[in-house]
Amino acid sequence: MQMGFDKYIELMYESPDLFNHLMKINEKFCVEWANAQLEAGTTAICYFDPVSSTTITTKDMYLKTGFEVARRTIAQIKGPTATHMASGRCLSITKDIAMTGTAIVGVSAEEDLATLKQSCGKSLTLMGNLNGIEMRRWTPDMAENIVRKAIAQAGAGGGFILSDNHGEIPFQVPDDVLMAISEAVHKWGKYPLQ
Repeated sequence: MQMGFDKYIELMYESPDLFNHLMKINEKFCVEWANAQLEAGTTAICYFDPVSSTTITTKDMYLKTGFEVARRTIAQIKGPTATHMASGRCLSITKDIAMTGTAIVGVSAEEDLATLKQSCGKSLTLMGNLNGIEMRRWTPDMAENIVRKAIAQAGAGGGFILSDNHGEIPFQVPDDVLMAISEAVHKWGKYPLQ
């Protein structure tokens, strides 16, 4: 958001020293902001990191850049964090994401929840992965079926928060679909799961 994805990617690949300098400045700001929010009563901090998703960069580049930044930043935040990939893929880096110290990972609708759940084990709680863009076309019955499937894939044993996969739901999503999602969670998301 600060410069646009293209400029970040250029810095990561073409000017790593400038990238690292900018990240040190951003880390300091983010830690101060997050801790101020926690002191004011916030329960948890969401650490958005879509550039680190394997949709945008390689695992090797993530380990050199985003992983190190997240590890340093999250270690200084005085409360729980959720790392969100903003609909980007993360299956191949879930174990690395867990090593940053975050508790939750926001996952993409483009990845299978059961596979992600298996990959994360007990090290990360999954958050996701309803497709907000597709929700615009859902009927209430479709919403219930999709919620039921998501809970069946990732809900067993806990460690799953049902949400959209990007961090926002478009205004165009019909109210009856949102209500159907809520009703389906109450119907299918009670433990012990059916």
